[in-house]
Amino acid sequence: MSSGGSTKAILAALAANAGIAAAKFAGFLITGSSSMLAESVHSVADTSNQGLLLLGQKTSQREATRQHPFGFGQDRYFYSFVVALLLFSLGSVFALYEGFHKIQHPEDLTSPFVAIVILVLAIGLETYSFITAITESKKIKGDASWWGFIRQSRTPELPVVLLEDAGALLGLAFALFGVSLAAITGNSVWDGIGTMMIGVLLGVIAIFLIIEMKSLLIGEGATPKELDEICAACVSGKVQRVIHIRTQYLGPEELLVAAKIALEPGLPLEEVARAIDAAESRIRERVPNARLIYLEPDLDRSVTAGT
Repeated sequence: MSSGGSTKAILAALAANAGIAAAKFAGFLITGSSSMLAESVHSVADTSNQGLLLLGQKTSQREATRQHPFGFGQDRYFYSFVVALLLFSLGSVFALYEGFHKIQHPEDLTSPFVAIVILVLAIGLETYSFITAITESKKIKGDASWWGFIRQSRTPELPVVLLEDAGALLGLAFALFGVSLAAITGNSVWDGIGTMMIGVLLGVIAIFLIIEMKSLLIGEGATPKELDEICAACVSGKVQRVIHIRTQYLGPEELLVAAKIALEPGLPLEEVARAIDAAESRIRERVPNARLIYLEPDLDRSVTAGT
């Protein structure tokens, strides 16, 4: 899958979050709501995150060098990992601090209706961004559940944007909850509680993303379905079986495949080369992401040992 779909989702999120951040910060200046301040920082963090995701896509397209012979595809994993850290530090920790401070030292809100209007408009913009991410994700999700897609996707940007947008919508709902109750009851402690809820939500999402992006950064192999496809494509013609295989994603769209394969005994060198070339072509046809393939021919010793 090309990065076009994820780029579209990132740009939609970037445009929405930049506008929302400005509106929320204006709302905070008018109302003094800690929920609005937490949401302002959340949107600023999200805007910065989308910029980092775009930077990762750009730098990952650099040509391979002698020092980096497999290219820079993992840049996209690195910047997605940085995004998760920023979401935790700038979003969660700040919101928790602001919420705790507001509960300890409550201050009356000024013009809470302004905050409510801004939050409702922000929900509309975030919904647009979320729908765009869902639409682009459906193109590569296949039959997997949404949870399975987020856990198994080797394209980091779409799961990050999906979780960010889902978190943003929930965060806006929590802010709306806190501001509305503070306005209705006249007790601004509710504003602080809403802010704390935003902090906990962002913390959960950030920790999950940190774990997932760390796994991708270290190196994940082919999915079980892809591995089955590779082995099935390999075993044909002169190839008797796959003795063992190792795979690793060097980037979202670049899978390294290294395998030892058992060939028919007694094949001349020219036939061995043809069998390997044919096996590589079959693998690439079944699994287009398999860009780098190294096949080592060998005898099927499990067969020869039994004869």
